[in-house]
Amino acid sequence: MQSSIAEKVARLADALQQRGWTVTAAESCTGGAVAMNLTELAGSSAWFNGSFVTYSNELKEKMLGVAPETLLTYGAVSEQVVDEMCEGARVKAGADLAIAISGIAGPGGGSTEKPVGTVCFGVAVEGEPAVTETRLFKGDRHQVREQAVDYALAMLLDKLN
Repeated sequence: MQSSIAEKVARLADALQQRGWTVTAAESCTGGAVAMNLTELAGSSAWFNGSFVTYSNELKEKMLGVAPETLLTYGAVSEQVVDEMCEGARVKAGADLAIAISGIAGPGGGSTEKPVGTVCFGVAVEGEPAVTETRLFKGDRHQVREQAVDYALAMLLDKLN
């Protein structure tokens, strides 16, 4: 049985507190929904120190240090960009662990190469190469975003296990 988002947040909180770690998020298509779900848990300030909602490419560059060349070459929805987003967020926030999300939630914006529902994820831990992954979610804008948040939390838990 798949655990709910709230259950994943509780498990993530426990794992982070056991290690004495903090987490941050760099979000684009989810618009801060990961941060919102993390802060639903009372006491989250002990392990969640903030996040970045960088919807525009300009803010991905300015706030997270994503290289303009990376955006130009691969596009905002790419594993290369989320790699740079999660590492930039981790460093800027002074966090031990970071998640980055960039995708096409729809209903428009998709292409043959990157259809609506395409979401790229990156997870960074200091001293290790980022882990990146691309998923294709089905459904409307709300459903794609909800699935992306759920998947991001699962990636963070996997990284801690």
